[in-house]
Amino acid sequence: MTAQPITSITLPPFEDIQKEGTWLKETLLVWLDQEYFPEAVNGIIAKTAAQIYVRQRLEGENDLGSLLIALITEMQAFDFRKSFYSEFAIANAVSDLILERLGFEDCCGSA
Repeated sequence: MTAQPITSITLPPFEDIQKEGTWLKETLLVWLDQEYFPEAVNGIIAKTAAQIYVRQRLEGENDLGSLLIALITEMQAFDFRKSFYSEFAIANAVSDLILERLGFEDCCGSA
C-alpha cells in the first residue's frame, strides 16, 4: 500500500473575522475545560490561539495546514508550565474544531 499525500484544506473566506475569532476562543475554551478539567490558564490559551488564528487569516492564510504550523510556531512562546497542554495539542484542537465546524468527519477527513 502506497502512502497517499494529505489533501490540503482551504478555508472559505471569512464573513466576520472578529465573530470567527470569538467563536474559536469560546469553543476552544470549552474543549480545554472538558478535556481534562477547568484551569485558569485555559482562558489565556484560548484567547492567544484565537488571536494568532485571526491575525493569520487577516494576513491571507487560508490553508488549514499552514494555520496549524503557524499556531504551533507562535504558541511555542507561550508558557505551558501551568497547563496540561502544549502548542501541539492546541494546534491540533483548533484544527479539529475548525474541521468539525466545516462538516468534516473526525475519522475520515471527508466532508
